[in-house]
Order: sequence, then C-alpha cells, then structure tokens
Amino acid sequence: MTPSVPEALAVALQVLDALERRKIAYHVGGSFASSIHGVPRHTNDVDLVVDLALEDVAALATELSDDFYLDEETMRRAVRTRGSCNLLHLGSGVKIDLFVVGDSPFDRTELRRSISTALPSAGRVISVKSAEDTVLRKLLWYRMGGETSDRQWGDLTGIVAVQGETLDRDYLRQWAEELGVSELMERLIGSG
Repeated sequence: MTPSVPEALAVALQVLDALERRKIAYHVGGSFASSIHGVPRHTNDVDLVVDLALEDVAALATELSDDFYLDEETMRRAVRTRGSCNLLHLGSGVKIDLFVVGDSPFDRTELRRSISTALPSAGRVISVKSAEDTVLRKLLWYRMGGETSDRQWGDLTGIVAVQGETLDRDYLRQWAEELGVSELMERLIGSG
C-alpha cells in the first residue's frame, strides 16, 4: 500500500485490478463516490457496483482468495438475485461491498454513465458513479433508511454544494420522479 493512498482505497484497488483484468464493468459508488463529488469523509468500506456474470465468479474468487475472505457461493447468489455480497480484506479488515448491477432502466443507465476519474495519489484512473447518479442512489438509500441518516443527507448536501450548477438538474428531476423521490430531490436542490 502506498502511504499517500488511504487504506480502504488501496484495498479497493486490488479488487478493481482483478475486475479490469477480467473486463468486468464496474463503478465505485457509495461514500467514496460522494467524497469524490462532494465533501470527503473517512470510510472503512468501499461500495462497488459490478456487472458480474456467473461465469466470472470462480476466476474472480480464485484470484482474490489469497487476500480476501469471500464465499464463492454467496457471490453466485448475488449474481443470480442481482443482490450484493462482500469481500473482507484479511490484512486490514477493510470491507468491499459488491453490488451486482440490477436489471432496471436506472441500474443500467447509471452504469453506462460512469465517469473515468483520475486518482493522482494512486497514479491511475478508476470508474466512478456520476455525481447525479450518486445523488439519486443516495436519495434511495436515504428513503429506505427512514430518512433519518444525517451522514447520508450530509453526503447529499456536500455533492450539491461542491458540484453546484454543473449538476444536470433535468436529469435529476426526471429520474427522481421515476424513482419516487421527487420531494426529497426538491428539498435537496430546491426549485431553482
């Protein structure tokens, strides 16, 4: 691990390398994406959305098994159900959550809209969920959590503050309507 790279990111890069070698589409989401697009905050886990197929599981699990605790059958179940599983880094305890991309139009759209983002401290480029899609997904998580998480709302307001007018508000409003979070979106970005 390079000293200038946070431990969780260094661990995530191991998984990203394996995904890229197998040409498995992915993007970084969750707190890492909101930290890139908004106000950085510490996290000890990394969320990855992956377009993982059943035929990819065995090779990926084999490659990662020396450094991560993982369960190959749980990975297969995540693919079949379009759910999630996690990898636990043996050396650090950092958790990598793999969310298998779903089949909904929004799931597929957000994966297509991923952006390549340079990480100078790591000397490489990674695929990250767009700022707009990070907002939309976090609004969904905020709603599912009973709209009580100050941390989620803080991530959301941080993205809006940093991105400002560069956010595609038409895109946000269109998908917020389709996803059933319009009132939250309006509360977040206002009517302007």
